[in-house]
Amino acid sequence: MAGLPHYFIAVPLPMELKQYLYEQQQQLKQLVPYKQWPHPEDLHITLKFLGPVSPAQLNQLKEKLEKVTDLYSFRVRTGSLGTFGKSIQPRVLWAGVEKTAALLKLQQLVEGLVNEAGFEQEKRTYSPHITLAKKWNDPTEKFPELEDTYVDTYQLTVHQVVIYRIFPQSIPKYNQIAVYQLKGAGGS
Repeated sequence: MAGLPHYFIAVPLPMELKQYLYEQQQQLKQLVPYKQWPHPEDLHITLKFLGPVSPAQLNQLKEKLEKVTDLYSFRVRTGSLGTFGKSIQPRVLWAGVEKTAALLKLQQLVEGLVNEAGFEQEKRTYSPHITLAKKWNDPTEKFPELEDTYVDTYQLTVHQVVIYRIFPQSIPKYNQIAVYQLKGAGGS
């Protein structure tokens, strides 16, 4: 599998939300020493990280994911800051995403379809989020108390699922490979 391109499946964000989160990143950069701050075009809600994928696997995956188009679009709220990793120097800073029944249904469907295509089952519990920064960069600093005022609540309509290819040396890093449209304009 070495040398193969890496992919993931995610919910894209509307430009308005990307712009807002980018502005929050600019403020947060003054407060926390992270190495990586994703480009606003790269902000998304991951449904499944795939890692290296062969062309044959990608074709099978594209076909399997057609089933997500049977689901209806739905709304989720984003907001609040959170972290993964050690509380004093967390490895990831994120904006939270409401864990609704509709989002869980979508993620579980994607996970099942990906498993049918031969990818490993995710062992961790799904924790929807939007990564704002990663890789703590200063061993002498500790994570400060951050007010929840940094990320306001935003209601987002989930109406697409996208397969992204990762281009590690590019900015932005992620390119859409396939887009799947959910049904309707706001059902659940």
